[in-house]
Amino acid sequence: MTPARAVLRFSKRRYPLARMATLLVSLGVSAASLPAWAQAPAPKSAPAASAARSAPGSSTKVRMAMTAAFVSESGMPVYGRIATYLSKKLGSEVSFITGQSYGEVDKMLDAGAVEVAFVCGLPYVLKHDANKGAVHLLAAPVMKAARYGNKPKYFSDLVVGKDSKFKKLEDLRGATFVFNEEASNSGYNLPRYKMLKLGLTQGFFGKVIRSGSHEESIRLVATGKADASYVDSLVLDFDRETGNGWASEVKVIDSLGPAGIPPVVVSGKVPAEVRQRIKQALLTMNKDPDGRRILDDALVDRFAEVDDSNYNDIRQQYQAAVKAGFTTIK
Repeated sequence: MTPARAVLRFSKRRYPLARMATLLVSLGVSAASLPAWAQAPAPKSAPAASAARSAPGSSTKVRMAMTAAFVSESGMPVYGRIATYLSKKLGSEVSFITGQSYGEVDKMLDAGAVEVAFVCGLPYVLKHDANKGAVHLLAAPVMKAARYGNKPKYFSDLVVGKDSKFKKLEDLRGATFVFNEEASNSGYNLPRYKMLKLGLTQGFFGKVIRSGSHEESIRLVATGKADASYVDSLVLDFDRETGNGWASEVKVIDSLGPAGIPPVVVSGKVPAEVRQRIKQALLTMNKDPDGRRILDDALVDRFAEVDDSNYNDIRQQYQAAVKAGFTTIK
């Protein structure tokens, strides 16, 4: 039998808006009901599958992708280690593929070109609601920090420069706001809902910038190129704990949530028995010495079983913004 192994495939390319914007359209949601950014044309084709589409076993490959992280960019090696861990537990080659946009990973899941993905809660909700059999929840991380309450939840933190005089969202009228991307729950959906509740829907900010990542948003705020940004608390926490990035140069003045944390999903094309094996490997990582070390380095207590109701808050906030016609932060 060929020994199981993990393969990492990395790409450092940026994600142009046209690719990011295809996510919701690719979910089967009517383009007319989406914000302007989501109505861009879809890419010509999704990336081709690189391995046979069969159940994991002694010689079968499992492909794992990521569009939402529970660590910052400096912690990306954690996913390679998870791939190696799963390879040993499943007796299969597990490859970690990164560099794809939200929309590309979505199409890869549909095509069976990727079996497992770490995704943001908003894309999960929209995909689930458009086609309930398209993906299945495997698990979700439960973070160690006390603020997460030992639950699969996270927050959206409003950061400003460490010497900024801004004290709350309402102080930012006319300021420069930066967000990571429109398909992000913590970077866009949650702050948009708060702005809706406060009635800040008519061109509140002086300028709005799209950065492409939470790390870049933090950098722009830290260096004074933007006044504020709502960022993923997991990314901010990781950089603060490890001393990486620009996290020490910003401060938090507001937090939204708790919200359903980005889950791990599996393609609906994967047989139920295989889904269960992958799920069990994740759920028992914290009880295995090798798995425990990986989780500790990622500031994760464990992976927990979750159901769709964990993401109802995200669903309700998105629907409220769409119903109100407030789809674009201004």
